[in-house]
Amino acid sequence: MAAIGHALALAGSMAWEILWALILGFVLSAVVQAVVRKSTIVRLMGDDRPRTLAVSSLLGAASSSCSYAAVALARSLFCKGAGFTAAMAFEIGSTNLVVELGIIMALLLGWQFTVAEFIGGPIMIVLVAVLFRLFVRQRLIRAARAQADRGVAGSMEGHAAMDMSVAGQESFLRRLASGAGFTAVAHVFVMEWAAILRDLVIGLLIAGAIGAWVPDSFWRAFFFVDDPLASALWGPLVGPLVAILSFVCSIGNVPLAAVLWNGGISFGGVLSFVFADLLILPILNIYRKYYGLRMALVLFGTFYAAMVVAGYAIELLFGVTGLTPTERTATVGESGISWNYTTWLNIAFLLLAGLLVVRFARTGGRSMLRMMGGAPA
Repeated sequence: MAAIGHALALAGSMAWEILWALILGFVLSAVVQAVVRKSTIVRLMGDDRPRTLAVSSLLGAASSSCSYAAVALARSLFCKGAGFTAAMAFEIGSTNLVVELGIIMALLLGWQFTVAEFIGGPIMIVLVAVLFRLFVRQRLIRAARAQADRGVAGSMEGHAAMDMSVAGQESFLRRLASGAGFTAVAHVFVMEWAAILRDLVIGLLIAGAIGAWVPDSFWRAFFFVDDPLASALWGPLVGPLVAILSFVCSIGNVPLAAVLWNGGISFGGVLSFVFADLLILPILNIYRKYYGLRMALVLFGTFYAAMVVAGYAIELLFGVTGLTPTERTATVGESGISWNYTTWLNIAFLLLAGLLVVRFARTGGRSMLRMMGGAPA
């Protein structure tokens, strides 16, 4: 029981440390989604030119951070006319370039990891685009589109299909300050929390358990800590595989990344691990349902290769510039709650979250929650 209590204490401590940042990130994401209509997104993603891919990545960064919702939304955009590569760039941006992920990484791991995330994400998108251009033929994309048009359900379909943005010709601020804008922000905020809560809780529990029960000696041997060159080569290769087997995606894998960093995985290995939230086994199965087995295998191969190379690029770039962290002191457990800035920020943002939840409940939000796993249309 003591071991279980220790693991739960570590998980609870990490949750308390990142709570205000999660609320802030989801509020900012909700504000953007409240004023950007999905029809606008589709119109900007009609081809695979470099500018289109850059715009798709930015649009993804401003959308849902739930991996399942991002994958479902990418399929929806593809069916409505977006280019396949642009849809995948949107998907990667939606899970790896969102502001809440950067804030959480800065809090648990350090600012260098946040910078690396926002450099490595575009590198991965470029690599995926190049690999698609070299190896993915139009015949395969046509087959994938035909399979996608069948509308086979994956996960979070209802959430991905919802467009809660505010229509109108008014300015961004006027729409946001309106009653409809407040309602839209509240709806997106709560739905985003509902989408990621399971993965976040699972990620915290797994991180707490590993942090409490797995000895440092195991990680030092597994990540070749005593051999810097082997560690740098091994980390980006094994990082995605650990992520695939952990079943944790979205923001929930950041606490586990903190445990792995303290255990000895390389800097680039942490980044490739975080990127691999789009390759966990349930999502690979969803790719098979959405696009067919052949395209699912292509996505696995190209995504994995891009994650590994992006991890190596970050390892090299930060090593040359001297920005690689030297201390392995990621936040994986504290002595308890104390009256510091984290507590005050948590209280303030919990009040804001409470206000949005009340608005959500009073404006038909409960019925929306029941439709989160509904039809893809």
